[in-house]
Amino acid sequence: MDFPPQQSSTQFLTLEESAKVDAALLSSPEKFLARLTISSLKLLKHIAQEYGVAIEDLTTQQLIDWFEKDGKIRREEGIETAYLKW
Repeated sequence: MDFPPQQSSTQFLTLEESAKVDAALLSSPEKFLARLTISSLKLLKHIAQEYGVAIEDLTTQQLIDWFEKDGKIRREEGIETAYLKW
């Protein structure tokens, strides 16, 4: 899953990673899921770092709280200030 160019500082899937997924012997739905999973791993690493915990120690509530906080930043301060640019 490629994100808009304005998100270059928080690129979730590099061109190299995308090319590797494209070259894999996967169906289209499997390629989509692979891209989503790679992007999700990167996001989870970022969230875990913000909380100062290992990824496996993140809780459902921490993830929800993080998305609420990022959404609030996007609404109140603008898309460029938020981590997720969508």
